[in-house]
Amino acid sequence: MRRAYPILASLRSATLLAVILMTGSVALAQGAPADQPAVLKPGDNLVVENIPAVPAAIAEKANQYGEFRGAGLQDWDPVRREMLIGTRFADVPEIHRVKMPGGDRTQLTFFPDRTGGGHFGPKGEYFTFTKDVGGGEWFQFYRYDVANGNVTLLTDGKSRNGGRSFAHNDNRIAYTSTRRTGKDTDIWIMDPTNPKSDKMLLQLEGGGWGVADWSPDNKKLLVVEGISANQTFLWLADVATGEKKLLTSKDGGEEVAYSGGPFSKDGKGFYSTTDRDSEFQRLAYFDLATMKPTYLTTDIKWDVDEVDLSEDGKTLAFVTNEDGISKLYLMDTATRKYHPVAGVPTGLIGGLHFHRNNHDLGFVVTSARSTADIYSLDVVTGKIERWTFSETGGLNTATFAEPQLIKWQTFDGKTISGFLYMPDAGKFPGKLPVMVNIHGGPEGQYRPGFLGRNNFYLNELGVALIFPNVRGSTGYGKTFLKLDNGVNRDHTHKDIGALLDWIGKNPALDAGKIMITGGSYGGYMTWAIATDYNDKICCSLPIVGPSNLVTLLEHTEAYRRDLRRVEYGDERDPKIREYLEKTAPLNNSEKIRKPVYAVVGKNDPRVPWTESRQMLDKLKSNGIQTWFLMANDEGHGYAKKKNQDFLFYSTILFVQRFLLGEQ
Repeated sequence: MRRAYPILASLRSATLLAVILMTGSVALAQGAPADQPAVLKPGDNLVVENIPAVPAAIAEKANQYGEFRGAGLQDWDPVRREMLIGTRFADVPEIHRVKMPGGDRTQLTFFPDRTGGGHFGPKGEYFTFTKDVGGGEWFQFYRYDVANGNVTLLTDGKSRNGGRSFAHNDNRIAYTSTRRTGKDTDIWIMDPTNPKSDKMLLQLEGGGWGVADWSPDNKKLLVVEGISANQTFLWLADVATGEKKLLTSKDGGEEVAYSGGPFSKDGKGFYSTTDRDSEFQRLAYFDLATMKPTYLTTDIKWDVDEVDLSEDGKTLAFVTNEDGISKLYLMDTATRKYHPVAGVPTGLIGGLHFHRNNHDLGFVVTSARSTADIYSLDVVTGKIERWTFSETGGLNTATFAEPQLIKWQTFDGKTISGFLYMPDAGKFPGKLPVMVNIHGGPEGQYRPGFLGRNNFYLNELGVALIFPNVRGSTGYGKTFLKLDNGVNRDHTHKDIGALLDWIGKNPALDAGKIMITGGSYGGYMTWAIATDYNDKICCSLPIVGPSNLVTLLEHTEAYRRDLRRVEYGDERDPKIREYLEKTAPLNNSEKIRKPVYAVVGKNDPRVPWTESRQMLDKLKSNGIQTWFLMANDEGHGYAKKKNQDFLFYSTILFVQRFLLGEQ
């Protein structure tokens, strides 16, 4: 069924399946004297400050580790047993068609910026897709006509548009847009074959709204109002009148999160995941007449991450997150009995999508030794087929390190966990240097997927990698998820402090050689650890990270500001502001005495590049060695292969100099 459920993880900014789809090259500097080693030339789009010339020898050695790609399922053809996928053959991910398991990937879109979200119209004569410019995340919808390849812009070209949900056997889509205020995500309806049909259905307040599904008769919409990772509300909206009815309580009781999900085939209810009456996200069925939930997966003591329903409504597929590993289940909706699916490769599973034939369920699998690829399951026969075979740069991935689940006690007695990857002990004997990589969100979770370029540090430099899941991470229950909110923010810093102590007690690891890194909120944590535990680390590499949550909240894009205030605290409250300023890395910059490499995208709508710039200006005045990289054509992380490459090669140089002590 072609729908786009608002993903609760998007409110949590959870880590999605890490499908990095890039390849390419970095140019050599021209005109260097013959007796000097060749170096890499940064692109003209990059702002490089204090980064030494990167030897070409680094790229020659590390190149293979960036020459991999992955694939993500976008949609099934509604008529044929074919699919749209996202993958990259040049610089950015583009939309491709695959006609059979193992078939060629035929590229359909060709743009300088990433495209995604391909979804067919009801007869397959067109598909719609999304694209932004320069990583700015002001996504627009486009229509691609299959007959001639023509592309038509559907939205206004300026606002942020997302969350399409397709009507059943109907051209109409319901979606969210910020075009009215730039802040609020109103709900609009459009027939993509006639862009002039576009009209606003619901005028709303806040940036957390989305459409879960159309009712089977296309008269109602199930709408989700996201307040935070812990709190959402469900509404029923009338497509003809725009009237909406609250389905879940706002009586001020316990906070409850709902994902929203598909209507049942008879339209009398819908499926959703929720932590109502539970620590974890259970799958439930809600009767619309009473809104009384029937819990369907109570015996599974883990989160249900993702759900999809077959077109005939008879089979429900869902995925659980069991201590970081995914498990796929099928449920008979008549009996509500379910069973795990045998034969699926072990790893992370996502992108569930039923074909209209009611037999084929598509999904994506990735693991430590396999980049993301697409599979299908015949839910009747149990046959599993692999549709894509993505390249891994010619590397023997069977030798890649497998993750070890580790746990340690933190300052208040709670148990924190993470994943440790160890280099080959035969190749790298003795105590090993360590890179601690902290996930974003903060309501994310590191889960052991394909490490991509990070395998270079393990295989070629002998650096152990640790990916912690501090308090506030998803996957461990809603109580754990709330532990870092508001004035408990610095407790997450202490969780990493306890990890540093754990490293010191591990005889295989070198506590004198620790580097901290992370992206987004992980970048904030990197700044924070560099201030709070500077004597225990060698260097730090914050990527698109805030340095002060007050200035972040004041300057992040308006459509996401209130959602972040629920998590970090409202900076307009004097007491909260005082706490945030007191604990801000920016206001403790004098504690940083070790080298820092800060990476930003100029067009970042979430964490403005000035968050790193203001910190580096302070550090430079303190005489600290700083490197700075800004891509003028990127946003919240680097999507273009050429930029990823330069960041990768320069990071290797940073690691060699400041973690390994090589000159």
